[in-house]
Amino acid sequence: MNQTRNVFISHHHKDDKHVDSLTDLLANNGCNIRNSSIRAKPANQERLDKGLVEDSTIRRLLRMKMSWAGTVIVLIGKETHERKWVNWEITEAVKQGKNIVGVYEQGLKDKPDIPEALSALGTSIVEWNPKSIIDAINGITSFQNPDGSPSPRKDGAHVRCA
Repeated sequence: MNQTRNVFISHHHKDDKHVDSLTDLLANNGCNIRNSSIRAKPANQERLDKGLVEDSTIRRLLRMKMSWAGTVIVLIGKETHERKWVNWEITEAVKQGKNIVGVYEQGLKDKPDIPEALSALGTSIVEWNPKSIIDAINGITSFQNPDGSPSPRKDGAHVRCA
């Protein structure tokens, strides 16, 4: 049975191809994703890189895009923890009562650093596996390493009330 979920995918823009792969992976397994995340066109990315867009404008846009989603997925790559907006997006997701799911990018050999806010506030962190991801989106909490082995939770819990 197909299901449709509204999500916001927090990611490093260098990892846009992984966003497409994630969407395809879930669709091929009966979970259609409507993604409201931001994908800057080259001209807009250049304006962002040059600091020509005020942070308050970016925060307003992110809040608006995120408010529509039931789940915020954080796509975890090697550089995700270094990105300027990822921790802010996770904290904002908590304020909006969102389910927060970390998903390791496909093909990671080593466990990358997890964004600080995701470690503290995430509801799940799962491997690149459609069942694990869909379960997490549906609110089944799980903490895994990139290979799918269990990972102990080290912090306080963010629990989303259904």
